[in-house]
Amino acid sequence: MVKETEFYDRLEVAPDASQDEIKKAYRRKAVKLHPDKNPDDPTAADKFKELGEAYDVLSDPEKRKLYDRYGREGLRESGYQGRSATDIFEAMFGGMFGGGEGSRGPQKGEDTVSAFAVSLEDLYVGRTQKLAITRNVLCSKCGGVGTKNGREPEKCRTCDGRGVRIVIRQMGMFIQQAQSVCPDCGGKGNIVRDKDKCPTCMGKHVVPERKTIELVVEKGMRENQKITFAGEADQAPGMEAGDIIFVLKTKEHPVFKRNGNDLFMERRIKLIEALTGVAFAFNHLDGRKIIVRSEPGQVIRNGDLMMIPEAGMPIHKRPYQFGNLFIKFDVIFPTVEQLTPQAIALLEKALPPRDPVPSDPDAEVLKLQPPRASASDADSSHIHSGGEAYEEDEERGRAGPRVQCAQQ
Repeated sequence: MVKETEFYDRLEVAPDASQDEIKKAYRRKAVKLHPDKNPDDPTAADKFKELGEAYDVLSDPEKRKLYDRYGREGLRESGYQGRSATDIFEAMFGGMFGGGEGSRGPQKGEDTVSAFAVSLEDLYVGRTQKLAITRNVLCSKCGGVGTKNGREPEKCRTCDGRGVRIVIRQMGMFIQQAQSVCPDCGGKGNIVRDKDKCPTCMGKHVVPERKTIELVVEKGMRENQKITFAGEADQAPGMEAGDIIFVLKTKEHPVFKRNGNDLFMERRIKLIEALTGVAFAFNHLDGRKIIVRSEPGQVIRNGDLMMIPEAGMPIHKRPYQFGNLFIKFDVIFPTVEQLTPQAIALLEKALPPRDPVPSDPDAEVLKLQPPRASASDADSSHIHSGGEAYEEDEERGRAGPRVQCAQQ
């Protein structure tokens, strides 16, 4: 007895039908229901998919056994993932209609993806790098067949030519379906007997080939941009070769940081330079020596961000257009030791006069002190809370640290 018969009904076969009967039923109905044969039937595609689903399960002894015992629910719980109706049809008929769902080209192999480290200099001026690669190509002696006589290899009986084997395990109330590479054919789906093996590839269908490719990093390319060599990955019989893909990864630069097409750098300058004008030199990414000057009378404040137009990165595919260069200034103030009475007197003469010093004999005078490292977190919490934390301590009878004062 079987739990449900829906899949058998789709193929119009009895639950005890043989594998040969199931295959013949599928061939007959697949040609009849193919969407290319029924262009005016809006339900043809769904019927074709349902037929493929039924055949995919009933043509596999392990899946059929699971379906017979537990039905479609058992398949779902086992993690079953079937082949598409198009793949099943092509495997049996080879795309006989020459168009529509049954006419897809060969399956594409896996891409080979690698990171390629570049510097900001490489991305600014461009770079060409020759790389030696080794890949598998179809054996020229046997044409990728794997046999010395040119005959097609035998289909692996263990996996029925699929290259994988489905193992079903029952664990209490649960059923688990696992897929593993077929141990007999190594995932190829076919077996070449020792006596028939091609002497060049030894039945492996492919041989290693070493070649040199030229990788071109164009001006203005960005982080994570891909450079693709189409069809240069490993070849395999009946498959389109995948691509070799290099993903650009930018190394950290000691001076510049990049954001899009713009460059950023930081520059420390002295207070005299910030007040009276600054001039400094640096080497750009293409080796040019650049001198930067501020405008006459321009005052630079600590943390100011200034811009030099079109001194950033070249724009990809538009190498004669550039982003901007931004410079953030860090002003170095003089130390206490440098501020001698004589220097202070000179500053008093040179700079605009200070505000009048308040004078009130009744006022309390408080001295500024650098924050204590041990209490910096507590102090900052008082500052950011606008005094609320201090007031809360007062209410609880636990006043915070008081500011020291000096009597005059």
